[in-house]
Amino acid sequence: MKVLISDSLSEEGIKILEEQGLEVIYKPGLPYEELLDLIGEVEGLIIRSATKVTKEVIERAKKLRVIGRAGTGLDNVDLQAANEKGIVVMNVPGGNSLAAAEHALALLFALARKIPQAVASIKAGKWEKKKFIGVEVNNKVLGIIGLGRIGGIVAERALGLKMKVIAYDPFVTPEAAEKKGIELVSLEELFKRADFITIHTPLTKETYHLIDEKAFSLMKDGVYLINCARGGIVDEEALYKAMVSGKVAGAALDVFEKEPIDPDHPLLTLENFIGTPHLGASTVEAQKVVAVEIAKQVADYLTKGIIRNAVNVPSISPETLKIIGPIITLAEKMGLLATQITDGAIKEVEISYRGEISQLDVRPVTIALVKGLLYPFLKEDVNYVNALIRAKERDIKVIESKIEMAEDFTSLISLKVIHTEGTTIVEGTLFGKKEPRIVKINGFRLDALPEGHMLYIFNEDKPGVIGQIGTILGKHNLNISRMYVGQDPMKQTNVILLSLDQPPTAEALEELNKLDTVYLVKPLEL
Repeated sequence: MKVLISDSLSEEGIKILEEQGLEVIYKPGLPYEELLDLIGEVEGLIIRSATKVTKEVIERAKKLRVIGRAGTGLDNVDLQAANEKGIVVMNVPGGNSLAAAEHALALLFALARKIPQAVASIKAGKWEKKKFIGVEVNNKVLGIIGLGRIGGIVAERALGLKMKVIAYDPFVTPEAAEKKGIELVSLEELFKRADFITIHTPLTKETYHLIDEKAFSLMKDGVYLINCARGGIVDEEALYKAMVSGKVAGAALDVFEKEPIDPDHPLLTLENFIGTPHLGASTVEAQKVVAVEIAKQVADYLTKGIIRNAVNVPSISPETLKIIGPIITLAEKMGLLATQITDGAIKEVEISYRGEISQLDVRPVTIALVKGLLYPFLKEDVNYVNALIRAKERDIKVIESKIEMAEDFTSLISLKVIHTEGTTIVEGTLFGKKEPRIVKINGFRLDALPEGHMLYIFNEDKPGVIGQIGTILGKHNLNISRMYVGQDPMKQTNVILLSLDQPPTAEALEELNKLDTVYLVKPLEL
């Protein structure tokens, strides 16, 4: 069997593949057209961030069984296309967390002491001692956006530097942050109080241009900004304006919305700007770790059928997967739905297995459900292997129970999510032992296929409301493919789940929220 490596990989990883009897085609920096030509010949593909595994690439992959990412992020892989073709996609979550955290801190010090500018000056034959007066980090307020593993490492190191650490993460409870010596605050408060701001959150629809003109207007004059997370979280045009005005004293970006960065980018003209070419994970140690681990994972799958750290397949045997695969799919969809309709930070998860399912080994199902709960805010950093670990890191308590009888169904999964804003309950089952169905949301009974782009609407139950909703969606060219309604006659309220052909626009959501008869609208991706 052949494994194509299209990005640079440490020799230790290549050696592991060859020792397992796999033929390695090592072509770092492989052009896209050549990738299209070669992909049909290989069973395995190992990449880093440069290679773009598009739907076109996957369609050309006649033999491909596994894609391995030597790192965490998978925004360069079309997961949906891989899923449809049954290709396992693996990554190495956490392998480069320390490297990324240390790079953020290195940039923090570089900003504080103007190190790159001073180096350039002295190399130019100058001795401008007074020009490069810096600031100390001692007693300064560090604002961390995203308190996952990388953000947590940065916080730990910053506390050691005697910085005051505040953080914004809507999915972390104040109690969990307090245990680490961190004060959890709102995003607005973080902007107002922080002397240094560092970003450690995935790029999602919610975090795209999270740092925009409005955000900069709330920040302290003379703030310093660092982004080693993902390009696109910072609005680069807004950052340029904020730096020119003096609002931002200095900024350091390791990631950019478009990479490689345009040499004529306005930010590169500013003396108080520091840029690095996506070096967060680029340490000898981190590259060796992720290369060795992804090589072992790909080799184990191709030679032994063992699945580890897959983002789209649980780590269980193929035989077991055939039996509980549809249940795992249902559980993950339930977790995804529950998180997306929940506003508070999750504190506790109670999962009840009722009926025939109570006789099975449900651990893989629980893992899938927790993965679904965490995925919307952790993205590729959570998978079927580490989901329970990630939950524990965030002080989320997971409780399982089994009940032999299920009142209305052969098998039923009941999920109760206790969070800082209240409780969310979702129940699901399988129809025909294969098709996942959501049968209850917060007490509202319905029969919904959890799939694709959806809208969750909580509204007043009165004539004309559904018509108003349909009119608004039609006005914005959004087609409703399926509609499910759960009714509470006593409270005269409805829960509606709508399946759409495409994601709802911001304008459509805003118009729906303005309806007096609509209490809540949430876009869902299932």
